[in-house]
Formats: sequence, structure tokens, C-alpha cells
Amino acid sequence: MDETAIDYADFAEYDRRQRGIERHVLVAFVGGLVVGLVGMLISGKGPGWLGQLYDPYAYLALAVAVGVSASGFGWALLTTFLAAVSTLVAAMGGSALRGDLAFDVVGGSAAGLNWTLAMLVGLGLLGNVTRRMDRWGDLAAGAVGAALLVDVIDRATPGFIDTERAFWPGPAMVVGALSLATVIALRRDTRGRARALFLSIGCAGLFAVGLAAVLAGWLHVGG
Repeated sequence: MDETAIDYADFAEYDRRQRGIERHVLVAFVGGLVVGLVGMLISGKGPGWLGQLYDPYAYLALAVAVGVSASGFGWALLTTFLAAVSTLVAAMGGSALRGDLAFDVVGGSAAGLNWTLAMLVGLGLLGNVTRRMDRWGDLAAGAVGAALLVDVIDRATPGFIDTERAFWPGPAMVVGALSLATVIALRRDTRGRARALFLSIGCAGLFAVGLAAVLAGWLHVGG
């Protein structure tokens, strides 16, 4: 009787796990649709700062949330990619309803779209690694913050790749603060938070210094 009860409990636990995975896949898909559609509906409407905060940071937040809640690294890859694709499909569908069928509705350009999709999947995977309660989890949380801060610096710095004049100072400061808050939320202890914040700010600082050197002509990139 004891062995039968143990076997049944294991089977019930396996069944609950599978159902949880199924729900997670469905939520990732629906979440991507909702976020993409809302992004398309508010595009060009309301204050400019709203669109700058939403695109791409609402999509990136979704990716991190999907990755953190995934039951494993492989499932994080699948569900994050699924959420990213459904976001793009919803945004394109909303754009088509408005009479403008474009492939760069997310990210603002073809290059921005590719960069956004890569960041979505990458942040989703990093988000899953942050579930580890060791230094790898700290490094992953720091990498999430660094990626977000680097994107903020890129958009806020005049003359660089994705410069947007209206992005500084308001939206940039808000996103920067939320990025650091995200890093803190991803870790559960003070030491892990300190490591993750140090990595995020350090990498973003190095990027800013390198960017300043390029713009000042001290450092030449390419030919």
C-alpha cells in the first residue's frame, strides 16, 4: 500500500508539473499578443514619452517575466521565443488594421526589430538563470540590468546608433531607475543584490566611457 501511495503521489506531482508548463506556454503566448497589440494601439497616440517607455521596455519586461517563471532553461527558450513572435504578430496585425503593414513596427526599424527580438530571447534566458541562488544567478541578474542600462545610454546619447532626443532626461531616468529596481527584485539576499548591481552599473559605465571616447574621436571603430 505504501509503495502504491508513493507512486500515485509521484504521478500526481508529474501531472501538476505538466499542467503548469502548459499554462505557462499559453500565458506566454497570450501575454505576447496583448503586449504587442496594446503597443500598436498606443503607437502615435498620447504623449511621446509613453511610446518611448513602452517600446521596447514593455516587451523586455515580458521576456524577463516569462523567463523567470519558466520551469527550466529549455522551456524559457521556447516560451520567450513564443512570446516574442506573438508580440510581433499582434503588432503587425494592429498595424495592418490601421492600414500600414510594416515589418518594423517593433523597434522602430529593421535593425531595431532584430535587436529587440535578440534582447527578448536573451533576457528571457538570463531571467531563468536568475532563479539560481548562487553567483551565476547574481551574474545573470547583473547582465539583465546591464543590457537595459546600455540600451538606455544608447538611446539617450546624441549621435549614436538609436539616439532619440526626447528620450532624455525623463524617459531615460525612469527606465534607468526601473532597470536597477528589476535587478534588486531578481535577487533575494543583500550580497547577491550588491554583486548584481555592481555588475550592471560597472558594465554600463564601461559602455558609456567607450561611447564617449568614440564620439570624442579618441577611439575609432571600424575602418
